Amino acid sequence: MSVDLSVESGLAEIVLNRPEKMNALNDAMAGELTECLERAASQGVRAMMIRGEGPAFSMGRELADADPSIEDAAAIIENTFNPLIKRIVAFPAPTFAAVHGACLGVGLGLALACDVVYVADDNETKIGSPFARVGAVLDSGGHSFFVSRLGAHRALELIYTGRLLSGAEAAQLGLVNRSIAKDSLVAETRKVAAQVALGPTAAFMQSKHLVRRIDEEAMGLFAVLNCEAQAQGAAERTADYKEGIAAFQQKRSPKFHGK
Repeated sequence: MSVDLSVESGLAEIVLNRPEKMNALNDAMAGELTECLERAASQGVRAMMIRGEGPAFSMGRELADADPSIEDAAAIIENTFNPLIKRIVAFPAPTFAAVHGACLGVGLGLALACDVVYVADDNETKIGSPFARVGAVLDSGGHSFFVSRLGAHRALELIYTGRLLSGAEAAQLGLVNRSIAKDSLVAETRKVAAQVALGPTAAFMQSKHLVRRIDEEAMGLFAVLNCEAQAQGAAERTADYKEGIAAFQQKRSPKFHGK
């Protein structure tokens, strides 16, 4: 297996485990990752974390056997990698990525599809799109992630030049949430994800859906206000909401169950 899944206390941890290939994705690995995502979702986990084993998060698609003369690049993207990005974006729980080493191409897409991205701040972390070197187009949602987080001007600069960002620079520019010392990266990401898994995850999912709508539908303030009211009404009907209010009134810590 080149992808591992473990679940503990409501937190799913997915590990890209093909270190000898720097976690480059081929068809088999993409299939295993899809299976792990589906298994985690079916178990009703309350948070999910993805990381890479070995020297890299993922250097992207495995190109060693690529043959432009016979393969259909559009079909590969549409049928293999786009569904993976969509599954992570739509995962029914808060998602976290712990990124170190190379995070390129589809690997970049996998990471940025997560709700929260923490990266190592060492010099070995390289984040971006090297596609300018091979005459390819940035894919796996990269255009959307770059433009929404960096602006059109920075997005095109990175695409044109193929310049890769360090973890610290990616955090400074706002492409990821923050950079963390490499030795602490996995433990810190796991700690935050585990804390979130203990929270009112049903309410968190209302916010996750709303944030996605704001991005995809370019919603204005008045529309957001209406959606927030509807989301609050949905949250009010959950057991977590009742528990949260009761705990506040009784001056104790709440015990949420994600329902």
